[in-house]
Amino acid sequence: MIKQNEFYLTQEGLSDLELELKDLKENKRKDVAASLKEAKEFGDLSENTDWDDAKARQLFIEGRISEVENILKHAKIIEPGASDSIGLGSIVDVEIENDHHTFHIVGSTEANPDNGKISDESPIGKALLGKKVGEHAEIVIPAGTITYKITKVK
Repeated sequence: MIKQNEFYLTQEGLSDLELELKDLKENKRKDVAASLKEAKEFGDLSENTDWDDAKARQLFIEGRISEVENILKHAKIIEPGASDSIGLGSIVDVEIENDHHTFHIVGSTEANPDNGKISDESPIGKALLGKKVGEHAEIVIPAGTITYKITKVK
């Protein structure tokens, strides 16, 4: 069972977050500090939109730093298994009506459907988990049911 404070990541996802955190701390913080300093030099802060914008960016950056640090603190690395059934970390080739798709099953933190990374908690991810090559996964959508045939599991 997944604990609420655990974040499942691939090694690539972990590395990406570490790079993002480094950039936020070493570059973005400095950029916003420079923007705040410049805006402060304009004088009256009560009607200074540059100051307000810089403060909003600072708040966002600090919030994201906190969020990424929390994810990294509680990260669990997805170990690709030698199993022939679909699980976290699996790369799955599926077929639907002569169309082929490849999905990488990842934790929700790392999900990015535009890049083929789908969460194990998504409808498609849930339907694929535990399936093997040759089996079918059915996903119920408002317009009916979609059936994927699993053609490959890596």
